[in-house]
Amino acid sequence: MKNKTLQRLYKMLKPQTKSIAIISILAILISIGEVVRPYLIKIVIDDYLSVNAYQQGIMTIGIIGAIYIAIVLIGNILNFVVRTATSMMGENVIYSIRNKLYQYVQYANIPFHDKTPAGTLFVRITSDVEDITTLFKEVISTIIKDILIIVVLVVVMLSLNYKLALLSFLVIPFVIASSVILTKISNKLEDYSKMVKTKVNVFLAESIYGVKLIKIFNRQYEKQKECKKLCEEFWKSRIPTGITEGFLVAIMMVLENLGISIIIWATINYLMGTSIDVGLIYVFVTYIKDIFSPINRLVENFETIQEALVSIDKIYDILEHKEYLENFEDGLMLEKVEGKIEIKNVWFAYEGENWVLKNISFTIEPGQSIAFVGKTGSGKTTITNLINRFYEIQRGEILLDGINIKEINLRSLREKIGIILQDPFVFARSIKDNIQLNKNFSDEYIMKTVQLASAEEFINSLPNGIDEISQERGSSFSAGQKQLLAFARIFAHNPSIFILDEATANIDTHTEELIQKSVDKISKEKTSIFIAHRLSTIVNVDKIIVLNQGEIIEEGSHKELVNKPEGYYSKLYHAYYSGLA
Repeated sequence: MKNKTLQRLYKMLKPQTKSIAIISILAILISIGEVVRPYLIKIVIDDYLSVNAYQQGIMTIGIIGAIYIAIVLIGNILNFVVRTATSMMGENVIYSIRNKLYQYVQYANIPFHDKTPAGTLFVRITSDVEDITTLFKEVISTIIKDILIIVVLVVVMLSLNYKLALLSFLVIPFVIASSVILTKISNKLEDYSKMVKTKVNVFLAESIYGVKLIKIFNRQYEKQKECKKLCEEFWKSRIPTGITEGFLVAIMMVLENLGISIIIWATINYLMGTSIDVGLIYVFVTYIKDIFSPINRLVENFETIQEALVSIDKIYDILEHKEYLENFEDGLMLEKVEGKIEIKNVWFAYEGENWVLKNISFTIEPGQSIAFVGKTGSGKTTITNLINRFYEIQRGEILLDGINIKEINLRSLREKIGIILQDPFVFARSIKDNIQLNKNFSDEYIMKTVQLASAEEFINSLPNGIDEISQERGSSFSAGQKQLLAFARIFAHNPSIFILDEATANIDTHTEELIQKSVDKISKEKTSIFIAHRLSTIVNVDKIIVLNQGEIIEEGSHKELVNKPEGYYSKLYHAYYSGLA
């Protein structure tokens, strides 16, 4: 086991120090009971049964029997308490880990999510956490007790007859060697198996989310073949692990019986130089079995332990990367935003020096409406992502009301900026919840924003109105209806700056005209940024910025740009309307 893994396990257990101390004390009492029970039988055998004195000692034997029964009952009660305490401790650890993981996912920046598949995160939060749950609920409680039992039994055996004890311990080096060797092999096998399991889960998550696309292109058969191939790979990865674990169990059983055989052989042949009482032989045989029982339990739980340790590493490989976390605590809090945005000599690349934006500079005055126009990949959406600080620029600066956005508190910055995407996300909650997003708006206020978004007719047609529950990802609504909800949501939160990324693409012409009136009204009061593919939606904006390959090639009003016969925008505009014709 790696030192790093042990440190991570310790980090999880440290807050549970009191619980572990209580469990350890109870485990010591259970261990003492496990040792005393065979010794009581030894007393009965050697002192009474073997010398035919059981009639004279009937009272003593009865007392010993009562003590034996009491030890069994108390041991079972203590076992129950230990298991309950361990289960509660495990639940506390899992509660903490799952919340930390979810918090990390929520506070991690967009570059982290760009390179980490959603399926992988699902596996970490669900499957990996469940592996750790099994470790705490089913294994931790027995590990403490088993280790203590082994230690106590070794001490007692040495005190009873150290020669016979040392002879019995001849098999211990083989136990340790076998465990160490097979543990190293199993670690590598478990790492590989975990990696394949993650691939399977990522594939399943993607296939479920993309089921419509699979059906559209009729790729069910091909996806089934891919699933079968991945599942077969996972199955094959588990076979060596199963063989290793089975082999280790078999070795433990052989060594256990070998230890018992050594004791019997030694006593039969008077190897110790003197005769040994029958009761002592019974105690040693029982103790050897009692030593191997916890060892066998550890071996049987070997797969669980390995899976849990690998899962701990996978989880902390995420949690320990603090560089991906966004800081929502520091920075200047914005009270009021006028809405002036300045982009000064900005260079940006997602990777290395593959520049997506090259020396971009422009200014948006408060209350001004502008539109970005250009081919796909020209950098339009990237600019809006940078204004929100979803990514950090490599060169230049971005100012909001004269303040560098790097100096502004992230939460405060994003509260002042509202974005409507072409494909808005809808949670599987009520329409009201989707609009207010955990803020407490009155029903009257929500209905006003619904009217402003021209979504009143659509929502009133639903059986439960704003309390209607959406299906997952808004699948019960059309693309246009989801966009109307997005408009109602943005109007309800009333940001100082609006960004609309082709936000009316899926809305019919009549509804678009109604929304356009609302947008025009807002545009007169607030800074508005439009990303447009349909040029008819931006003819009334104050300024149009034309992008090509990450550079600004034209800038001006619609009238100014369209009257440049050789201009890029003019050609694009006339080609657009020629296509419509």
